[in-house]
Amino acid sequence: MASAPATRRPVSRARAVATSRFDRRLAEIVSHATEVFCEKGYEGASMRDLSRASGMSLAGLYYYFESKERLLFLIQKHTFTTIVQRLKSRLAGVDNPEERIRIFILNHLEYFLAHPAAMKVLSHEAEALNNGFASELAAIKREYYRICLGLLDELKDAVGLQFSTRIAVLSLFGMMNWIYTWHNPRMDADAEHLAREMGDIFLRGVLSSKRSRRG
Repeated sequence: MASAPATRRPVSRARAVATSRFDRRLAEIVSHATEVFCEKGYEGASMRDLSRASGMSLAGLYYYFESKERLLFLIQKHTFTTIVQRLKSRLAGVDNPEERIRIFILNHLEYFLAHPAAMKVLSHEAEALNNGFASELAAIKREYYRICLGLLDELKDAVGLQFSTRIAVLSLFGMMNWIYTWHNPRMDADAEHLAREMGDIFLRGVLSSKRSRRG
């Protein structure tokens, strides 16, 4: 029995290495697919296009993905999951309601500006997924929306404001989501500066609801 662990360790290491290689290759394919979907659109892109972009044969591509729909799903799932996880980490330990909203804006804009192709795919192909892919992704999107909703409700309660939280949240997303269509890094400010300015504009409007309701 003493010899059993020694025989298992090399197998375990080999599996770990194989898994790591698989995951890296998977990530590379998803990255190439993001660029293809961004350039050609989901409907306009074929598995052959994806094969050429990733440098793989069609058979090799199908080994990793059974369809381009799964590729689109993984792009969107990875993007939303990463944004939500980073946001939760940044919000931990921050109690000020206004600061928490500013963190939300900065987190969102930073990812958008760092991954413009992924954000274009998300914005343009939001309705392309069906079946289980769509429902799983919708659950992640709902979580993200509810986090933002909760942040606005916290501010309302803390300051005694009166406004529609839903309208405020959707308006905020409207400000942020299309930044990839106009942002030029040679002319426009970086994510931190833009988040500060957008936060000022958004919060001035929200905070004025207290005065306007009483007027």
